[in-house]
Amino acid sequence: MGALSILNNISALEAQNSLSNTQMSLNSTLQALSTGQRINSGADDPAGLAIANGLQANVTALTQSVQNATDGVGMLQVADGALSQITTLLNTAVSLATEAATGTVSDAQRGALDAQFTSIKNEITDIGQNTTYNGQAIFAANTLTVFMSDSSTAGTTTVTVGMVTVDAGHLNGVSLTADALTTETAAVTALTAINSAIADVAALRGTLGASSDQLSSATNVMGVQITNLQNAESGIMDANMGTETSNLSQESILQQTGIAALQQADQMQQSVLKLLQ
Repeated sequence: MGALSILNNISALEAQNSLSNTQMSLNSTLQALSTGQRINSGADDPAGLAIANGLQANVTALTQSVQNATDGVGMLQVADGALSQITTLLNTAVSLATEAATGTVSDAQRGALDAQFTSIKNEITDIGQNTTYNGQAIFAANTLTVFMSDSSTAGTTTVTVGMVTVDAGHLNGVSLTADALTTETAAVTALTAINSAIADVAALRGTLGASSDQLSSATNVMGVQITNLQNAESGIMDANMGTETSNLSQESILQQTGIAALQQADQMQQSVLKLLQ
């Protein structure tokens, strides 16, 4: 049996240290259970926190990139819808030109057909100039750039789509501005130009459609990446609720026994005083 001392209560100090360590572990366990996260501060797992933060940056960038691609697809769909309307107008123009080219139509009637043709050309120009997306004209001689990234240089992709001016004088290489239906010969010439315009507009729609498919595919790929990255982040950050619950029970018991041990150590110190009575 060790000597009794009134200067230092070693047993009480050891019990207090153990109780303090238990309280720290208990606090950490309670925080993990309340937040659902294994890492709640840099002290919990510095390396794991750094990796998880990097994964969060990847997810954030990819999530915005999905929105960028979705916006790009939306713009191209609006463009395709406008070109579809133009194709419908051109098909009507084919009918007018075919009618004007026949010899059974009078000059007065050709004048009326030409007036309709002029109205169609004006409407085509209006569609080309007034079709917008997010306040910006779609059919302008510029390049639509869709930026997609996971926040790293290696994981960055840019899809560029060449946009063109669309009006009666610019139908992807064909101009109908000078065409008229006032004579049989002019109507035949106009018919050839209109058919060429229909083919060229179809080619433009095909080009825009391919770009739209590319963006949609990129969106699907990024969606899978986001899911995988979130799973990886979850594996690092998420608390194991079963393990933490077990730890809570263990640490609660240790806390109770630690308090009891500290009380017992204090009572042993009091016993020294009894020897002086």
